[in-house]
Amino acid sequence: MKRFAFAVMLVLGTAAAFAQAPKGWKMRVDRSASASDPDAPGPIKFMAMGGGLHFVNPQAAIYWNPANAASGAYTLKGTFTLMKPSGHTNYYGLVFGGSDLDGAQEKYTYFLVAQDGTFLVKKRDGETASDVVKKTSTAAVKKPGGDGKSTNALEVRVAATKIDYVVNGTVVTSTPKADVKTDGIYGIRINHLLEVMVDGFGVSK
Repeated sequence: MKRFAFAVMLVLGTAAAFAQAPKGWKMRVDRSASASDPDAPGPIKFMAMGGGLHFVNPQAAIYWNPANAASGAYTLKGTFTLMKPSGHTNYYGLVFGGSDLDGAQEKYTYFLVAQDGTFLVKKRDGETASDVVKKTSTAAVKKPGGDGKSTNALEVRVAATKIDYVVNGTVVTSTPKADVKTDGIYGIRINHLLEVMVDGFGVSK
């Protein structure tokens, strides 16, 4: 079965684990095709918890509410707490400029961080993902502490001609606005083998 066909099945709500998701939210699963980096067994769990959002991801997925769309100049924010490190580097963070997210021609840009203190920016167009900013190390990304947790506040600041990507108040990179699509649906991406809490998610003008 093609990846997008499987994703649509989950979006339509046939996965029991998605029943606790906040009203109106959808998800799309990205199954691993790598034998050396397989998904974990079990269903994805996504629920509201303590005023935020709680994700347990055996498989990678994006999450969105179709009502959540932004255009023009805006700031997208979310504070991400990684509950424990995975066995190797996996990324999580913000999605913006999305369209056709539950279809064959999905498009979105994503700004993600990882437990090894790196970030990246990518854009997806259907089955193809390409780098906007390659994996980069920065002291701004907090790594897991002695309790295994790390908290990183992420922002995407879309201005008239550029986009600033911000971690814990520090602009870690900027790109021309023309390089990616910014008008559209915004959401969250959590890669596989991760458990993450997200607070303060939303857009401001």
